[in-house]
Amino acid sequence: MKTLLKSAAGLLSIPACALATEAEAVAAPAGLTPAELFRIGGPLMYVLLALSVVGLALIVYYAAVLRTGTVAPEAQRARLRELLLAGRAREARAQCADRPTALGRVVAAGLDFLEDNPDAGAPAVREVMESEGVRQAGRMQSLIHYLMDLSSVAPMVGLLGTVVGMLRAFNSVAFDMAKARPMELAGGVGQALITTIAGLCVAIPALIAWAVFRGRVVALVGRLETAVAELAALLPRKGSPE
Repeated sequence: MKTLLKSAAGLLSIPACALATEAEAVAAPAGLTPAELFRIGGPLMYVLLALSVVGLALIVYYAAVLRTGTVAPEAQRARLRELLLAGRAREARAQCADRPTALGRVVAAGLDFLEDNPDAGAPAVREVMESEGVRQAGRMQSLIHYLMDLSSVAPMVGLLGTVVGMLRAFNSVAFDMAKARPMELAGGVGQALITTIAGLCVAIPALIAWAVFRGRVVALVGRLETAVAELAALLPRKGSPE
């Protein structure tokens, strides 16, 4: 009886050891380092890394450029208003050249048009300034579209990695079923999953940043339009003092 119990205990211990070994094998991938994940992802991970660096650089650049101080600063607006009220158009034009913001470019376009066409009426001057204002607004809006493009390209690169990884997994079985090894299958599937995740990790922050900067551009364009409308009414006309 004791011999039977010992044999049964020995048989039960075998599945337990097998289960423990299997559990360790399943838990092992969870301990993969970022470097190992990058290696498993394959060459396309370098493309996604480059896209992430470009995206970060664009976000930093837009944060520095798309500000009130670089589009329609209040100090420049007040100074131009003061100069135009005093009829000092040449000084106002020089101020626009010294600080070439979007507001400065719009006002400079109006002043240059008046210099070349001293008999021009208010509607013509306003049209010139509005055209330049539209151009400046379009420039800001087209600038942030690079983030939208990046958020579209990154998932496509990840999808390409998914297809390559799955092809690699299927090829390991298709060419020789007898020699197909689980590690080769796991490598192909791992590459497919990792590149998909990496592509989304690049695309999602880029898309969020694009939405944030889009709202900022709308606010800046509204501020620019208000400033231009105010200063356009102060531009000198024929017979005004210089």
